[in-house]
Amino acid sequence: MQCLFPKTLNPQFFLRSFNNTRSKAFTVRSMSSGSRMFQLKVDPLTGNSEWVVIEEDEASGDATKQLLANTSYLDMLNDTRRNKAYREAIDKTITKPCHVLDIGAGTGLLSMMAARAMDLGDSVESSGSKGMVTACESYLPMVKLMRKVLHANGMQRKIRIINKRSDELEVGVDMPSRADVLVSEILDSELLGEGLIPTLQHAHDQLLVDNPKTVPYRATVYGQVFDHGFIFKYSFADSHWVPFGYKAVIFPQLTFQLVESTDLWKLHDLYNTEKEVLDEICLVPEGMDSALCVKRQQFSMHCDALEEDIKLLSEPFKVFDFDFWRRPDSHRVTKLSVQATDTGAVHAVISWWLLQLDEKGTIFYSTAPKWISCPSSVEGFNSSISWSQNWCDHWKQCVWFIPKKGLSLLKDEEVSLLAVHTDTSISYEMKTLSQNLELEQSEVSAQKYQITLLPEKIALYSDVNWRCSMLKAIKNAMKQKTPSLCVVVDDSIFLAVALAHLAKGSHVLSLFPGLQEKGALYLQAVATANGYSKDHVEVQKMSELLTSQSSQEKQIDLLVGEPFYYGNNSVLPWQNLRFWKDRSLLDSILSEGAVIMPCKGLLKACAMSLPDLWQSHQCLQHVEGFDHSVVNSTLGACGGLPPGQENPTLPFSVWQCGESKKMSDIVTIMEFNFLKTISPCSGKAKVEFISHGKCHGFVLWIDWVMDAEESIVLSTGPEQRYWKQGVKLMKEPVAVGSHRSATTDCHSADIETSFDPSTGDLIVEYAFL
Repeated sequence: MQCLFPKTLNPQFFLRSFNNTRSKAFTVRSMSSGSRMFQLKVDPLTGNSEWVVIEEDEASGDATKQLLANTSYLDMLNDTRRNKAYREAIDKTITKPCHVLDIGAGTGLLSMMAARAMDLGDSVESSGSKGMVTACESYLPMVKLMRKVLHANGMQRKIRIINKRSDELEVGVDMPSRADVLVSEILDSELLGEGLIPTLQHAHDQLLVDNPKTVPYRATVYGQVFDHGFIFKYSFADSHWVPFGYKAVIFPQLTFQLVESTDLWKLHDLYNTEKEVLDEICLVPEGMDSALCVKRQQFSMHCDALEEDIKLLSEPFKVFDFDFWRRPDSHRVTKLSVQATDTGAVHAVISWWLLQLDEKGTIFYSTAPKWISCPSSVEGFNSSISWSQNWCDHWKQCVWFIPKKGLSLLKDEEVSLLAVHTDTSISYEMKTLSQNLELEQSEVSAQKYQITLLPEKIALYSDVNWRCSMLKAIKNAMKQKTPSLCVVVDDSIFLAVALAHLAKGSHVLSLFPGLQEKGALYLQAVATANGYSKDHVEVQKMSELLTSQSSQEKQIDLLVGEPFYYGNNSVLPWQNLRFWKDRSLLDSILSEGAVIMPCKGLLKACAMSLPDLWQSHQCLQHVEGFDHSVVNSTLGACGGLPPGQENPTLPFSVWQCGESKKMSDIVTIMEFNFLKTISPCSGKAKVEFISHGKCHGFVLWIDWVMDAEESIVLSTGPEQRYWKQGVKLMKEPVAVGSHRSATTDCHSADIETSFDPSTGDLIVEYAFL
């Protein structure tokens, strides 16, 4: 892991950098320097956080293990195609003793490959820098883990570990000389997001010899069209399409493709999708297109999960090339002309990359979606590429959304694409210069009240069924009791606007714990479009509300939430029980008969077959010949753990987890009663299997019951694409079958859970019957 953050340890800069590395989700964040680590602990039920200092001997505690279990290290080490490609490239590149630098060394896998390639594994320790491997790793818990891995493989004397960022290394202090070879894997789905460019720049300037060898060597791309059943690639040397198997020169670059997709459109264009919703709520009024929007950035996604909805509108095309063996530029701009292969509306640009790991161009790794493929029937070329056709989570494709409804194209029409890359990102524009200027002016004017949301939240806010259910629940609640004071306890923009619109005789307060002042400015900006006065709704902090209402003796008649807490992007479902905690804090100022919405939460579960996800999180044994079993417990692996040790429940969007199949009906394990104050609770349910096959784990989520009659229930289960579920993978897959089956497979299982409100933890246990 290569974490870039200032020596002053600025937390905000650090969090941005660290989240661009191996993370999937964090309730605990950390950074390290020297022999201590600064760890940000966040209470999921209060939102309160504090930085604490953890010394080196404390860096293997439970909180750190939970942090590492939420990273993609385990998934990456289980990616056999990646590991094989790196091993083959290192063996071809390092053929004699030399000084090797490994930046972002992680568990030390690449360092050990380099040492073995120099035949150092069992030899006497070399003198000088020749035959030396310097492993640079900035994250203290990974340094401790690497030491264990090196010791388990007898490599501790052959590899020197430096617990620093690479831009803190000094030749003559940390390294005896400049390195001859650089090995590294500091790539994210976008290629640049982990700080690849500044890391390479500093390495070439300060740490490497002139004309060094590098693994990887460069990022490369291939083009593809389908014509009469044959697959072709573009030869930039010959300037025409040639079949796979022909010799062709491929220049380094990223790959992109224009696509039309209703699903992708709904993930970013609330302004236009909201027009199709026939209710009276207007979250994005006319002339305020960017009031609620996604960030102008690429989003990593498993695009194979969207394949049925995607219509390809162009061939893959080259945008940028990146060489690792020479110093890269920080900023480049390129203008491309892309021809449409079909008629449609461009909703997004999908990108991926292909890595050339060796100098001669014989070893490759691709992050392409499945529709970009090299068939096994084609001899020669297929054997040199590790095609990422099997599911993995550490590298995905990237999606760049085209503003508004997209750009309409006719077949064979050409569109101009402007691409820009900085040190850490790539962006696109498909507009004329005058349109660009108008967009910039619009964005500047909207900055005061503009709120950026995740794509899933944008899509949810345009979902007709969800909006209809929410509005019906509000109207039903107002029939029970005419509210004088309504409080939105979370960051729900929709509920705040809807209450202000519907509850004309009530005063509406929004706590907006995450949105805060920006949320207040937004509510003022959309007031006229939603038919309420600006003084009808206000934003207060929880502490202010408790103080003011206690003194005024004015009590809350209606307390609502989705629940949704801004910034809690990748939390487990039960961490949204912060709503229950907040409702409990406000208990003293609730009126008699106050309506709580939702009034109940139902913890649901379903047994599922998840072979791709399980394989990516299975216990490690030998990785390309190196024992990694010592990391299993720390990284939260499933399968092969010591007795009494369980892998953690982790948040995933199940619909993006590759192959999946329901193995049981959905069961309710326990209820969270929001009409009462928060308290410990537990539950148990019997799961009956309905399908024959392998069960890999249980998927858990919460259904929110919005009314006392339970007529309106909003599910966050795996069939919904707006939320993450909690996934409890089993130690080993279990053969299961229905009672009607004549097999000896397991027919049922007991699943038991308990919730601790002091920590927000949910313990999940199961037993097969």
